[in-house]
Amino acid sequence: MRSPRLAAARRALLRTLPVFAGYLGLGFGFGVILRTRGYPVWLAPVMACTMYAGSMQYVAVDLLSGGVSLLTAAVTTLMVNARHLFYGVSMIGQYKGAGWRKPYLMFALTDETYSLLCGDQTAGPARHDYYFFVSLFDQCYWILGCTLGAAVGGVLPFPTKGIDFVLTALFVTIVVDQWRANRNHLPVLIGAAAAALSLLIFGSDNMLIPAMLLIAVVLTLLRKKEVPADG
Repeated sequence: MRSPRLAAARRALLRTLPVFAGYLGLGFGFGVILRTRGYPVWLAPVMACTMYAGSMQYVAVDLLSGGVSLLTAAVTTLMVNARHLFYGVSMIGQYKGAGWRKPYLMFALTDETYSLLCGDQTAGPARHDYYFFVSLFDQCYWILGCTLGAAVGGVLPFPTKGIDFVLTALFVTIVVDQWRANRNHLPVLIGAAAAALSLLIFGSDNMLIPAMLLIAVVLTLLRKKEVPADG
């Protein structure tokens, strides 16, 4: 008889296959760019293990190359990853009772992992095992992509322009998967509308935080309406 933990790992593996395709390509691009800037191969997996911050790792290469101050690097990191504040708050309930898994679940909550877990309806004792394996597999994919890119990037010179578009393609795949898996399409429509409005008002360079704030406010208000009053 298959154990619940093994079943959770198998389900997590199947659910994360789209992330594998995206992270392999995006991580590969990061590894290539890191090597073209003259950094050693070993730095790619080290950054993937300790930072694990997708777009921020791309930015970090420029920060390292430019020799910026620690304060500048800290502020830049906070701005780039500010959206994770909202991710973390929304996952408090689902991560409650995760025990020894919780520190890693907090560390490994990337955009794609959040997309897979935020609407998950898994119940029972295997729930946190499933969350753990989704987070673990996603980071393993990222480490693999970064390492392969760094290894190949130092041997085969080729143009890297546009290679980071794989991140956009990955987000589209996840949104389509969520749309097909859930009957309630309102969160997706709210997200799209908030992003479009923020883009129109603030421009492409400053839209992310206003869009996240707007989405958080609207979804919070809608959730309050759905909760029945006591009495």
